[in-house]
Amino acid sequence: QVQLVESGGGLVQPGGSLRLSCAASGSIFSINAMGWYRQAPGKQRELVAGITSGSNINYADSVKGRFTISRDNAKNTVYLQMNSLKPEDTAVYYCHADTVTGNLKQGYKYLELWGQGTLVTVSS
Repeated sequence: QVQLVESGGGLVQPGGSLRLSCAASGSIFSINAMGWYRQAPGKQRELVAGITSGSNINYADSVKGRFTISRDNAKNTVYLQMNSLKPEDTAVYYCHADTVTGNLKQGYKYLELWGQGTLVTVSS
């Protein structure tokens, strides 16, 4: 079973930091882009940060200078370091990956993966 498993959410005070992790597992041949999205109550899901296999990175304007995305291709893992957190960062954070799954015997196919979501709450 191919899946993304997230960890690292929780409750933090304004100005604090959290680090999210997301690991892809299963019969994965390759991963192109990986990223983090978030959805606050009553709002649409939005892109927070994305990173390609070639390490091209983009951030939402609201998190530039505070959040850092990185990935470990050997571990099929993407990270989101979040510093100087604000109450408006409160949301469920979702990991996303564009993958190619399968093998030579079974064949290959494109598969878009989403994590289960991890709640980040920024509050005093």
